[in-house]
Amino acid sequence: MPRSIIFLLLVLLTALPASAQDAVLHAGRLLAIPGESDLTEQTIVIKDGRIAAVVPGYVSAAQAGAPGAEVVDLRAHTVMPGFMDMHTHLTGERDPEANPHDWTTKMDGDLLLESLPFLERTLMAGFTTVRNTGANHEIILPLKRAVNAGLIPGPRIIAAAGGITPTGGHGERQGYREDILEAVNNSVGVCDGADDCRRAARALVKRGADWIKITATGGVLSNTNAGLGQQLMDDELEAIVQAAASMGRKVAAHAHQANGINAALRAGVASIEHGSYADDESVRLFQETGAYLVPTLFAGVYLQEEMPLNDNIPPPVVDKINEVIPNVKASFQRALAGGVNIAFGTDCGVCPHGQNAREFELMVDYGMPPIDAIRSATVMTARLLERSDDLGTVEAGKIADLVAVRGDPTADISLLRSVSFVMKDGKVYKSP
Repeated sequence: MPRSIIFLLLVLLTALPASAQDAVLHAGRLLAIPGESDLTEQTIVIKDGRIAAVVPGYVSAAQAGAPGAEVVDLRAHTVMPGFMDMHTHLTGERDPEANPHDWTTKMDGDLLLESLPFLERTLMAGFTTVRNTGANHEIILPLKRAVNAGLIPGPRIIAAAGGITPTGGHGERQGYREDILEAVNNSVGVCDGADDCRRAARALVKRGADWIKITATGGVLSNTNAGLGQQLMDDELEAIVQAAASMGRKVAAHAHQANGINAALRAGVASIEHGSYADDESVRLFQETGAYLVPTLFAGVYLQEEMPLNDNIPPPVVDKINEVIPNVKASFQRALAGGVNIAFGTDCGVCPHGQNAREFELMVDYGMPPIDAIRSATVMTARLLERSDDLGTVEAGKIADLVAVRGDPTADISLLRSVSFVMKDGKVYKSP
């Protein structure tokens, strides 16, 4: 084996945290079930990567039945379940200084290696699970497997291995010569008509998709003036949801304007991503179906911040940014007032990885109580993923995904930008 490869492997291996070991955490405050259980002076016992017990008081390792376990002092901290982000794009990140045509020169291996810091920054920010809602399957699936095998640090990845879009829709690359686009396209998700969209859903499951991501409407960042309204038709939406369900998958629908949101909800999608123009009918359909809104507030704010710094944003994209952003706050507040299920999601990749916690601040700024914002990234995300048996709360038997911050985030939500302790699968990745 070449020396350079050996050296790279050694660097990667030495950068990894130690294997999971028994641990005893002394929590000054514990949001065991955010929004329901707020405890003080608790001991959390970790064994074999899971929570063995939560007991009152500060108990020694021996008293906890874990002699030799590492004791972690978090008495000045608030301890919570690991956060979950339901809308990320881990294989890229917007950069106003970057050449917008870089993608024409890079190989999949370049993009995979560039993704490694994005995964690590996400985990170190306290996000132990993400649902990645769009990426080349040849990049995101190897990353998912490497994280699961413990080869690289990163969040647990629930992967949509590509996406479904109509011809010319938001999910297709736009703005280049057709022969160039055909040369780089490896999507199986472009479909037209109900039968073809059933094929697309099945093909994505075959590739390894955990969830099916669709673009029910136009999108802000597509380099086209095709608008933000419904693009997948009603029969196509219904066919996708039915085909996905028949193969044990749920559907997440990117949707901006109300006609596309409402059509996707009537078709039976599990979540609406963005929901920028949700109206009263949308709220009624959310309530009727139990679907979740994943609001991605941070993405819009970041794009507004980027615009003065980036002369390379195409005019159709600038127009759509200016059109959408003023509506997002009102839409979120309408959903909040209507009791819609809200699950935390940022669209990081559009916004910087590792800054996911800014979404908490925007949710609170727009009227959500801080404890409900925390609940949206723990209890509610676990429910959306149907992983409540393993994730989302700090209870005996659950996977040991835990985060902690110094101070009280329910009084100052901005503290969540400075997570000081991160444990995933019983491994400590960050400590005070």
